[in-house]
Amino acid sequence: MDLLAISSGLALGGDGIWRASSDQSVSYPMEAHDEYAAIEDVSFWFRHRNRCILAMMEAHKPKGAIFDIGGGNGYVAAAMSRAGFEVVLVEPGLGGARNAQKRGVRQIVCATTASAGFKPQSMPAIGLFDVVEHTEDDGAFLREMTELLQPSGLLFATVPAHQWLWSEEDERAGHFRRYTLESLRAVTEAAGLDAVYLSYFFRPLPLPILLLRSLPFLLGRRRSAAFSNVSNDHVPDQGLISSALNMLLSGEVSNVKQSRVMRFGGSLLLAARKRGPH
Repeated sequence: MDLLAISSGLALGGDGIWRASSDQSVSYPMEAHDEYAAIEDVSFWFRHRNRCILAMMEAHKPKGAIFDIGGGNGYVAAAMSRAGFEVVLVEPGLGGARNAQKRGVRQIVCATTASAGFKPQSMPAIGLFDVVEHTEDDGAFLREMTELLQPSGLLFATVPAHQWLWSEEDERAGHFRRYTLESLRAVTEAAGLDAVYLSYFFRPLPLPILLLRSLPFLLGRRRSAAFSNVSNDHVPDQGLISSALNMLLSGEVSNVKQSRVMRFGGSLLLAARKRGPH
């Protein structure tokens, strides 16, 4: 992908990372990049999310490069690249961009789409993996993404599900909301995108999230040592809990491969196509 041909605000640094000439703030704690880099490779949650994302993309293959926007440490981008997809990581945090480079991601843009100056209708496909919930005006953000997509381009996304699962972890992460299947479809369609696959996944997680995060949060109980808690949540003890999780999640990847919709879960998967003129 010739990035200079589709952007107006990028320069290639000596370290091989493309940078914008100006910065733009985002609702994400930048220190979290290094914290999550320490657990992503051993986390059942990140591992299963990657498997479902790749299954969705195999079922709805993009015609060209995928721009993984807000792609953090490149955990998803590296997996997509290994699966044979061309990937451009777009990440405003330099720590995340450098971690992605260590993972072997080759095309990295340290910027937002706005500060990079990407041209309209320049991207064959866009990935927004747990990104949309970080935007205050999700409708405006998705309209911007639609404008960047080429005609009939694809947008892939994951988001957290169910506002009743809101907790302190959502606040720490810089989330503005959680979604239902209906609310995600509505904001997607309003942005000029038609869902070709939309489903819940992580079906075993709502109950433990509710009991261990959401209800304590509603009762005013705060969790201390944020990172150790995140690590414990993502890397459950080996044994019965780990085995049960693997068993309960194992069928989800097959469902996604066959585009079967799951009606309940802790997160949502979306593949949507840019709507053409009627």
